Amino acid sequence: MKIVHAAKFYPPVRGGMETVIGDLCDGTARNWDVQVVAANDSPETVREQCGEVDVIRCATYGMPASVPLCPGLPRHLWTAAADCVVLHEPNPIAGTALWLRTPAPRLVIWHHSDLLRPWWALPTYSRIVQRRLYRRADCVIVSSPALAAESTLVQCARRIAVIPFGIDLERYRRRDAAHQARVDAIRERAPGPRLLFVGRLVYYKGLHVLLDAARQWPGTIVIAGDGPLEPALRAQASMLGIAERLQFVGRVSDADLPAYYQACEAFVLPSIARTEAFGVVQVEAMAAGLPVVSTRLPTGVPWVNQDGVSGLVVTPGDATALGAALRRLAEDHELRRRLGDGARRRADALFSRDRMIRVFRDVVEAVVRSPEQLEEWLAEVAVR
Repeated sequence: MKIVHAAKFYPPVRGGMETVIGDLCDGTARNWDVQVVAANDSPETVREQCGEVDVIRCATYGMPASVPLCPGLPRHLWTAAADCVVLHEPNPIAGTALWLRTPAPRLVIWHHSDLLRPWWALPTYSRIVQRRLYRRADCVIVSSPALAAESTLVQCARRIAVIPFGIDLERYRRRDAAHQARVDAIRERAPGPRLLFVGRLVYYKGLHVLLDAARQWPGTIVIAGDGPLEPALRAQASMLGIAERLQFVGRVSDADLPAYYQACEAFVLPSIARTEAFGVVQVEAMAAGLPVVSTRLPTGVPWVNQDGVSGLVVTPGDATALGAALRRLAEDHELRRRLGDGARRRADALFSRDRMIRVFRDVVEAVVRSPEQLEEWLAEVAVR
């Protein structure tokens, strides 16, 4: 089979969606002829072979409101004859092109998140183009049952498959000598107990709420990531008198990131907006056996980290509730152990990269080869 992925960007461009797409393409290229049509990060069109995946990066002439302007992308999609096109949404340029013409008998949409910005996209692209595309698609894939239930756009679909995002779990469980040396070095710099945050320093991550709750955590809070809010967060920490217990370590390399998880006692994701659709960093923490404190957003976040199973879940934006959860974990070693064990088991059961690739491959195979049996098959493999 030939499968064409219509993506916003493709690795080595960094991002959660890009990581997932890269894993799906690499993981299925031995079985299928896989091509990706995506935006480039420069005003030139490049065709290259990334492993066994054929990638067309279309010239981009600007990024207004984070939407790449790629006038040549529709032509490359329309001429990419395939058995199935997989559209990764939100993706206004590719989505509009496929709404006008789909160059394959089958269409699968992977809905990564609802489109929240720019403001003009909701009454135009979302209401007109996306709704019609989702009704037309043979199957719409989401990463959690919560996203399927909460997204009015996904509910337009005829068929929905839930495939949780997956990662290389063993990467977060390494115990060789060189890796242990990294863990020990992090612990020497940060008095325990250690609480870890990983992510961009942007508004929807809710870091200002975490700082308001930080007095309830008796040890060090390690903040791994960069972003425009770092100066404001540092100023807030100084005003609250907690600056000496916060460590802003910046963006951590892929090689060092697992050591940060293993060096800490708990993980926190205090996000306050629906922009946080899943929270892959929760899965990374769970793979390392860390209990997670996250928020009860109307997205997949509280489904990934289940209250009382793999961590604790609190109301978004409630610094008092967040602080109480942090203190509870800090003071109760047995609770940390029990939730950490539950986190590891949940990661093993649902969030491995191999599982994500296998189920995705089965869905697309069913869409192309036996669409009359697709609904029955989806019912059998449904994730609750």
